[in-house]
Amino acid sequence: MGILQSGGLVNKIKDIGRGVINLVFPPRCPVCDGIIGPVERYIHSRCCEKLFPVEQPQCMRCGKPVLSERREYCDDCARALEHHRQMREDDSYRQGKALFAYKGSIKQTMYRFKYSNRREYAAYFAQTAVERYSDWIQSCGIDVIIPVPMHRKKMRQRGYNQAECFARELSEKTGIRMAKGLVRRVKNTSPLKTMGYVERRNCLEGAFQVADSIVQYDQILIVDDIYTTGSTAESIGHEIAKKCPGRVYVLCICIGQGS
Repeated sequence: MGILQSGGLVNKIKDIGRGVINLVFPPRCPVCDGIIGPVERYIHSRCCEKLFPVEQPQCMRCGKPVLSERREYCDDCARALEHHRQMREDDSYRQGKALFAYKGSIKQTMYRFKYSNRREYAAYFAQTAVERYSDWIQSCGIDVIIPVPMHRKKMRQRGYNQAECFARELSEKTGIRMAKGLVRRVKNTSPLKTMGYVERRNCLEGAFQVADSIVQYDQILIVDDIYTTGSTAESIGHEIAKKCPGRVYVLCICIGQGS
C-alpha cells in the first residue's frame, strides 16, 4: 500500500505501458513526422533547428514577439486592455507565454497535431514547456491546468482535443492537476482563423461556461495549441474573472507575430 501511495509502482506501470505502446506504435518526430529511434527522445536532433523558439522582445502580456523593444504590448493586447479599461472590468488574464513562433515547419506540425491524430507530439511540447517555463509556472503559483475546451460536436468529429493532450502531458510532468471539466464550450463557433479581432470577439460571446467550483483554485493556467489574436484566451479568462478575478495565466504551443 505504501508503494502505491507514493506513486512509485503506478509510475513504473505507466512507464511499462508506454514502452509497449512505443513498440507497437513508435513515436514520431513532430517536425519531419519520421519515427523516433531508441537513441533520441521526442524529436530528431537535426529537426530542432527548424523550430523557432519565442525570443525577446515580447509583448509583456501575451508573450507574442514584437518588432521593437519600445513596445510594451502588441496591438491585440493594447486593444484588449483599452476595452477592459473602458468597460471598467478586470483584465481577462495576467500573463501569457508560448513555446514557438508560428512560422516555418511548425505550421505543418500543428496541422498534424490537430487533424492527423499525432497526439504523441504533446509529450515533446510539454517537455519543452517544463524546460523553458518551469520557474515561471512555479512563481505564478499555478495549482490547476485547464485545456481550452472543444465543443462536443467537434469532439465527436475529431475524436480528441489537442489542447487536452498537451495539458495532460504537462500535468504529468509538473505534478499539477489537470481539470478539463471546469470550463465547457457551450457554443459551437465557426473557425476563427479567417476572422479579424472584432469578429472573433463577437463570435466567442457566450461560447464558454465556467463551473462554480473553479473558485477552489488560487492560480489557473489555461493551455492551448495556437495563440493568434488572443480572443479565445480573452473569452475564457473573462468568464473565469466573473467568479475569481486576477487568477488566470495562459500557455500556448505556438504564437503569431505581433507588431
